[in-house]
Formats: sequence, C-alpha cells, structure tokens
Amino acid sequence: MATKPLSKDPYNIVITGVGGQGNVMASRVLANILVRNGYYVTIGETFGASQRGGSVMSHIRVSRQCAWSPQIPRGRADIAVSLEPIEAIRVLKKYGNPKINALSNTRPIYPVGVIAGQLTYPSLQEIKESVKELCLSSWFIDATDEAMKLGNPILGNIIMIGALSRIGELPMGRNDFKEVISKSMQEDKLDINLEAFDIGTSIVGQ
Repeated sequence: MATKPLSKDPYNIVITGVGGQGNVMASRVLANILVRNGYYVTIGETFGASQRGGSVMSHIRVSRQCAWSPQIPRGRADIAVSLEPIEAIRVLKKYGNPKINALSNTRPIYPVGVIAGQLTYPSLQEIKESVKELCLSSWFIDATDEAMKLGNPILGNIIMIGALSRIGELPMGRNDFKEVISKSMQEDKLDINLEAFDIGTSIVGQ
C-alpha cells in the first residue's frame, strides 16, 4: 500500500492498553517505522498501578520539522489506538476532539473490580456507541481473537499495527514494518509477525 505524508504537523498518536498486551513494543515499532521514513518522533509513556493489568499509554508525536515535547496536550490527539476497548474511551475523553480517529481491539481485559463483582464492565456495543460519539471515524477489530489463532495472543499488538497502516493516516507500509522488525527480532519470529501484520491490514480492508 502506498504511503502518504502526514495530514498535520505535529501528528499526535496515542497507543493505549493494559500491562502485558505489548503496548510499549507496538509504540517502539511504530516509532521506528516513522523514523525510517524521515520523521522526528518523540515518545512519552505512562504506566498504571501495576506493570501487568494496569493502564499503559504511549504518546507518539511525529513531525517533519522538529522534535516535540513527549506529552500530547489535552484534546489534541489525532488518532487513538487501543489494545483494550474501554481504554479507548478513557483516551478519547481526555485527548480526543471532533477530528480524531480511533482504532480499537474488541477483546476486553476485566479489571479486578469487575472480576470481584464490584464493578460492571460495559458491553462491546455500548463501548462502540460511546467511541463513535467521541471521534470522527472508528474501527473495531478482533485483534486478540486473530492472534490466538496464530498461537500467541500478544501478536494482537502487531495486528493492530497492520490495521493502523491500512487506515492510511500514517506514512507506513508492509515493507517499512518488515525492515524495522528484521533489525529487532530473531529470524524465526519474522514470518509470524509479518503474518500478524497482514491480518491487520486485511481486516480493515474488508
């Protein structure tokens, strides 16, 4: 798929999820792809109460002109990528605006309060309706379900990166992804990561 230049500068991306989903890795892969295409990229990260199960959020600021501060101002994100659906709502309420786009995984990860019966987790339909009210365009994909078919649920983060490339908001494609992961992963893991990326692009393309 052909890439295109950013629609604005800086372009602000939020990738969010919970600990253990590979949020940080996804952010690093995306940042390296954009650096490879000649952009300045700054990453800022916040972590919840626990490394596994707590909220994890990465701010990625991309510019052709210069490096920006790592923190995206409130209401100024351009796209939100959520590895966990309810986290999409949290991001959109704080960093969203009428022009933001949202891409979300559909598989929930229930917090302790929900598991203990003290809190209620909204249905996926309720989450979709809330997200649609908070953004310009939204996509929901079954990234974790598809990753489990590949034998490793954490590959959902790579499926999300593939889906993000297909949306067409960022200057990135399959060759960029292949070049980046070839430098950071063992050779025996390359094929399955490329397959995960391709699944992401095909889901959004349907």
